[in-house]
Amino acid sequence: MAREKIGETEVVNVKKQRKKTKKEHKTRTVHSNILYDRTKGEDNPNRHYSDNEIKTTKYTLLSFLPKNLFEQFHRFANVYFVFIALLNFVPVCNAFQPQLALAPVVFILSVTAIKDLWEDYRRHRSDKEINHMDCLVYSRPEHQYMERFWKEARVGDFIRLRCNEILPADVLLLSSSDPDRLVHIETATLDGETNLKQRRVVCSFLDLDCDFDPSKYNSVIECEKPNNDLARFRGYITHRSGRRDGLYKDNLLLRGCTIRNTEECVGIVIYAGHETKAMLNNNGPRYKRSKLEKQMNVDVGWCVIILLVMCLFSAIGHGLWMYQYGDKRPVFDVLSPEGAELSPVLSAIYLFLTMIIVFQVLIPVSLFVSIEIVKICQVYFIHQDQDLYDEETDSHLQCRALNITEDLGQMQYIFSDKTGTLTENKMVFRRCTVAGVEYSHDANARRLAMYQDLVDSEEEDCTSHSGTLPRRDSVTSNQSAAKVVLRSQSTKSHRRTGSRAEAKRASILSKHTAFSSPMEKDITPDPQLLEKVNHCSSQMTFKRFHSQSLSQLPSDLTDIIDFFIALTICNTVVVSSPNQPRQKVRMRFGLKSPVKTIEDFIKRFTSSRLTSNSNSSSSSSLNRSSHRDCSSVLSSPSAESTLTKLDEEHHLGGPVGLEHAFSPVPPHTTEGEPGALEEGELRYEAESPDEAALVYAARAYKCSLVGRLPDQVTVELPDLGKLSFELLHTLGFDSTRKRMSVVVRHPLTDQITVYTKGADSVIMDLITLPSTDDSKGKRQRKILYKTQNYLNLYAADGLRTLCIAKKVMTKEEYAVWLRHHLEAETAIQGREELLFQSALRLEINLHLLGATGVEDRLQDGVPETIASLRKAGLQIWVLTGDKQETAINIAYACKLLEPDDEIITLNADSQEAMAVLLDESLHYIQAKFLSSDPSRSFQKDYAPAYSFPPPPPPSPSSSSQTQSFLVHRLGLVIDGRTLAYALDSSLDEKFLAVARSCRSVLCCRSTPLQKSMVVKLVRNKLKVMTLAIGDGANDVSMIQVADVGVGISGQEGMQAVMASDFALPRFRNLQKLLLVHGHWCYSRLANMILYFFYKNAMFVALIFWYQFYCGFSGSAMIDQWYLIFFNLMFSAFPQLITGTLDKDVSSETLQELPQLYMNGQNSEEYKPYMFWMTMIDAFYQSLVCFFIPYCAYADSDVDLLTWGTPITTLALFTILIHLGLETKTWTWMNWVSITFSVGLFFTVALCYNASCPTCYSPSNPYWTMQRLLGEPLFYLLCVITPVAALLPRLLVFYANVLGGDLDTSHNEEEEEEPPSSELTLQELLGEERRNKSGPRVDPLEKVRRDHHNGN
Repeated sequence: MAREKIGETEVVNVKKQRKKTKKEHKTRTVHSNILYDRTKGEDNPNRHYSDNEIKTTKYTLLSFLPKNLFEQFHRFANVYFVFIALLNFVPVCNAFQPQLALAPVVFILSVTAIKDLWEDYRRHRSDKEINHMDCLVYSRPEHQYMERFWKEARVGDFIRLRCNEILPADVLLLSSSDPDRLVHIETATLDGETNLKQRRVVCSFLDLDCDFDPSKYNSVIECEKPNNDLARFRGYITHRSGRRDGLYKDNLLLRGCTIRNTEECVGIVIYAGHETKAMLNNNGPRYKRSKLEKQMNVDVGWCVIILLVMCLFSAIGHGLWMYQYGDKRPVFDVLSPEGAELSPVLSAIYLFLTMIIVFQVLIPVSLFVSIEIVKICQVYFIHQDQDLYDEETDSHLQCRALNITEDLGQMQYIFSDKTGTLTENKMVFRRCTVAGVEYSHDANARRLAMYQDLVDSEEEDCTSHSGTLPRRDSVTSNQSAAKVVLRSQSTKSHRRTGSRAEAKRASILSKHTAFSSPMEKDITPDPQLLEKVNHCSSQMTFKRFHSQSLSQLPSDLTDIIDFFIALTICNTVVVSSPNQPRQKVRMRFGLKSPVKTIEDFIKRFTSSRLTSNSNSSSSSSLNRSSHRDCSSVLSSPSAESTLTKLDEEHHLGGPVGLEHAFSPVPPHTTEGEPGALEEGELRYEAESPDEAALVYAARAYKCSLVGRLPDQVTVELPDLGKLSFELLHTLGFDSTRKRMSVVVRHPLTDQITVYTKGADSVIMDLITLPSTDDSKGKRQRKILYKTQNYLNLYAADGLRTLCIAKKVMTKEEYAVWLRHHLEAETAIQGREELLFQSALRLEINLHLLGATGVEDRLQDGVPETIASLRKAGLQIWVLTGDKQETAINIAYACKLLEPDDEIITLNADSQEAMAVLLDESLHYIQAKFLSSDPSRSFQKDYAPAYSFPPPPPPSPSSSSQTQSFLVHRLGLVIDGRTLAYALDSSLDEKFLAVARSCRSVLCCRSTPLQKSMVVKLVRNKLKVMTLAIGDGANDVSMIQVADVGVGISGQEGMQAVMASDFALPRFRNLQKLLLVHGHWCYSRLANMILYFFYKNAMFVALIFWYQFYCGFSGSAMIDQWYLIFFNLMFSAFPQLITGTLDKDVSSETLQELPQLYMNGQNSEEYKPYMFWMTMIDAFYQSLVCFFIPYCAYADSDVDLLTWGTPITTLALFTILIHLGLETKTWTWMNWVSITFSVGLFFTVALCYNASCPTCYSPSNPYWTMQRLLGEPLFYLLCVITPVAALLPRLLVFYANVLGGDLDTSHNEEEEEEPPSSELTLQELLGEERRNKSGPRVDPLEKVRRDHHNGN
C-alpha cells in the first residue's frame, strides 16, 4: 500500500509539472514506467518520448506515389518534361499524339520510382527484422522479466541483458552480475573498434549487497536531450533521500553494442528508437555535387537558351510567313478552337509553344538518369579492383558518396594526417630517459633491424629499404648532437616500413587483440636500466623486510620505479587472459569503489591502512549475493558534516614519492593465490597503440600490468610481487590538455599520488623546480635540461615523445580538489568546461620522472605514393599533432621533403611576429626565385602556374629549369601556435602566398579544428579541389570540410571512415584511386556529357532545318515514334557501355606517367569552349544528314516519311560512328551494344511500318522501311552521309596525332633547350622519356596503342 501511495503521489506531481509546461526543456526527465502500469497512458511522464520501433522507410502504400513524385519533381528536368508533356495536350500547341508524348517522361519517372520502391522495400524488411528481435523487459504484474520485441520497449523500462546480446536501446547501467559492477561492450557496429570498452554501474548502485529489484526503484533521472555525440553523456540521478549523483558516458550502454564478458546486467532505457545515438548518427551516404556536375548544369542552362532562341526564331519565321499571305489565308492554315482565323502574331505565339514541344529533346532528359547509372557501375568496378583490397586487414575500398567519383580525377591539394595514415600506427618502444640519464636500447634496435630483415627476406615482392634509427652507443656522445640536428642522407632516406608478412604473422600470434604483434610487444630491455631496476627492487625488498625507511634510497632509483609504475598504470589498458581474450582477469585485493563523494573519501582514509580493512572488504564481496531484501539506494551523510570530520583528521606527512617509511605489515601479494597468471600469458587490450607500447615496455623490465578493475590497478614489480594501486580518478586524454592522469592511493606509502603522461610541450611547462640552489635543486634543473635535449634528439630521429611525471598530494590538498571536482561531475550545463578546469587544477607542480621515444613505422609504399602524386601535380600538406622535429624526420623518410629542399620554418610567439615572418618569407622567395622575371609580380599572382613539379634530383643541366615554376623546391614547417596566428583573417592571404609557393607544407602540433580551418582556407581562397585523408576521430572535421574526404580503415576505429566519402585500407591505395580510377571516371563522364549534348542537338537540328521548308509550322519529316524513342531506346545503350568501360589510357601507363593526371586537374576533357565546339559540330553534322538526303530525293515523288526515315537512319548511323570514334577501348560489349541499337531500330521500324498503316492520320508510315531496304540509293546514302558528316572530326583527330609525333620528335632534337612553363601532353611525355635511362621508348606511342587497341 505504501508503494502504491508513493506512485499516486508522483503521478499527481507529474500532472502539476505538465500544467506548467508541455514542452521538453533542455534536459530530459526519465521516470520508471513501473509506477504507471495501472494509470492511464496520458499520465505517464515518458509518453512524449519516442518508442523503440525504428522506421527507416520513406513511403507507405498510400504515400508512395504522391511522395515519390514530389521528390522527383525537385529535379528541374523532370518538372520541365512534365510541363512539355502536358503542354502537348493543348490543341493549339500539340505537336505529337498526347499519349505518345507522355511516354518518355513516364518511362523515366517509372524507372526511378521502381528503383526507389525496391530500395524502400529492402529497408522495410531490415526494419521488420530488427524490430522483432527479442529482449527481456521487466513486467510489474508478473514480477519478472518477460520476452518482448525490441519495438515494444519504451523509455523508462527496465531491461535485462545477457552475454553476447545486442543492446536494443540506449540503457543506463544499474546492475551487473560482475562482482566489480562492470560491463564490457564491443562497439564495432558504432565506431569499428573491436577492443572492449568498460562501462560501469551508476555509483549509487555500486555497493548493493543484493540483486537489483526494479520494483524498489524510485529515483528520477535528469539527462541531456538526445544527440549524436557518441563520446558524451551528461546527467544526474536524484534519489528519494535527496542525494544526487552524476551520470557519465561510462554509465550508458548504446544501442547496437554487444555485451561481452558479463553474464547479465540490468539497466533502464534512456533513449529509444530514433532518439538513440546510433540512429542519430545513421545519416547514410553523403550527397555532394561534383565539379563536373556543376559545370554540366551551366551547359544545360545554355541548352535552354538555345532552345528558346530556336523556338523564337521559328515563331518569328512563322509569323512572317503568315504575314506575307495577307488576307488570303493559306490552305494549311490552322484555325483556332472556335474555328476563327488566327492573326500572324497569335499564330507565332502558339507556334512558339509548339516548337518547345518539338525541340524538347534538346534538353537531355535521359542524361541525369544515365549519369546515375554510369556512376553506380563505376563504383562497382572500383570495388572489384583487387589492387584496392588489403589482405592484411581483410578490407577493401568503400564508396560512401556515389555522386562524386569524377572529382577523384580533378584533385589539386591533398591534406593528410601522419599517424596511422602515412605510418602504420604500430608503436614500437625504442628508447627512454629517466632522471636525466638516457638509455639507448641498442639491443632492441638490433632486434627490430633483424626482424625487418627477416620479413624482407620472406617477401620477394617487398623492396628492402628498411632501416633503423642511428645508434648512439653512449650517453655522452649524444650531448653534442643536441645543439644542431643535421639531417644526413642516411637519416632522410631510411624507411621504417611494415610488411604484409609481418602483419600476417602478427594476426596469427595476436588473434584479434590489437597492437600486439611480436614487433610491438617483444621489447629487449636495456642492460644498464634493467640492472638499476633490479637493484632498486632488491633494496626496497630488503627495507620492507626490515621495516626500514626508504629515505636513504637514492632519488634516481625511486624515480626509476615511479617511472615504470606510471607506464604501467597511467592508461586504460584492459587485461585479458590468453585462451579467452574477451575474459577479463579478475584480481581483487579488498579495495572498494572509486572515490565519488566526500563521504567515500572519509571512509577510505580514516582507517588509513590498506591491510586493516582487506578482510572485511573481501568478506563483503563474498556475501553480496547472500542478501536479497535490501534498499536500492544508500543514504549518505551531508557534505557539511563530512568536511567537518575531514578537518579533524591528521594529514600524512613525509617526503615525496617512495621516500616514506614502510608499514610494518608487508603489502599484499598473490603469488600463492590460485588462478594467478604468469605475465607472459596476459594480453593487453589498449585503445591506442601508444598505451600498448608503453605497457609492453614496462613489462620488459618485469613491471607488469596484471589486472584492472574500476577501483584498482594491479601490477607486479620485481622482487615485490603483485601490488594493488587504489584507483581514485582517471582524467582521460583530450586534444586540448594533451595529457592524461590517474590519481591513485599508493599501496606502499598510503599516499595520494598523481601520475601524468603527455606531450612534452605541455608537461615540461607543468614541472616545478625547487627555488633553492642546494644540491637537490641543481640536480632537478640538470635533469630537466638533459631531458629536453634528449627529447630534441628523439624528435629528430622521428620518434613520438611522451613525458612522464608525478605529484604527491596531502589529504587536505586532495579534499579541496575533490570538492570542486565533484561539483563539476554533477553539473549538466557546462560540465566539460568544469571538468577541464578541475583537471588543470590537479595537474600542476609536477615532478619530472623521464621521457619515452616510440617509433611509428611508415606504411608500405608511402614514399613511392607521395612521389607519384607529386609528379601528378598534386600539392601535399601534412597536418599532424606531432612535434616539429618528428614531423620533419618522417617527411624526409616518406620523400615529402627532398634532401635539397630549403626549409622555411615559421615559429612565432605573437601575431605581430608572425606578420614579420611572413613578410620576410615573401621577400626571400621573390628575391631568390622571381628576380629573373621582373615582369611577373609575386604579390599579384601567387598561383603556381605549372604543368608538373620540377624533376626530383636537381642537376647542373636542370637547375635552370626549376626557375620556370612558381612552386619551388621549398618546404614550409609551421607549429600549432603559429598556425593559429596565420589563420587570422589579417594574415591568411600572406600565409597562403608563402605556403602555395612551397612544394610541401607541414603543420605540426595542429588541433582537429586547425586542420579543418586550413583545408577550408585553401579551398575557399584558392578555389581549388581539395582532398583530406586521415584515420582517426581527430581527422573527421578535416575530412568533412574537403571536397573529397578519404578515411583510412586503421587501428583507431572507424570514425574517419564513417565521416568520409571513400574509405581505403592503406595510404598507398590512394595512388591508384586518384591516378587511375579518378582519371577514368572523370574522362568517361566528361566525354559522355558532351556526347549527350551533341547527340540531342544534332537530332533536334534536323527538324529545325526542315522548318525552312514548311513555313515554320512545327511539322516534322520524322515519324513521331522515332522522335520520342530515338534518345530513349535506339541510341541509349552504347553510350552507357562507353561511359562505364572506356579507358583512354591503360592502368599501367597512368601509373608510369602520373603527369597524365593533370588532364583532369586542368579540366582538359571538359572546358567551357568544348560545349560550343560540340554544338557547332552537331549543327554541321545535322546539315549534312539533312541536305544530302534532301538533294538525293529532290524532284522525286517520295512522300514525307519516305524521305524522313532515311534521315533518321543516317542520323543514327552518324551518331553511333561518332561514338565509336570517341571510344578509346573497344570490348565485346561495345560491339554488342552498337549492334543491338542498330538491330533494335530496324526491328521496331519494320514491325511498326508493317502493322500501322493509318495509326496517326494523315501520316501513313505503312511499308516505308521495307521499301527503303529495297532501294540501292538508301545504302549509298548510308555510306556517303556519315563519312561526310564525320570528315572534319576525322581530320582534326589525325592532325592532333600527327602534331603529337612532330612535337615529340622536335623535343628530341632540342633536348638542351629549357622547356617553357606550359607543356603540352606530347612535350610532357617526351620529357618523361628523356628523364629515363635505358633504350628510348616513345611513351606517346604507348598511349596511342592504349587508345586504339583497348590496352
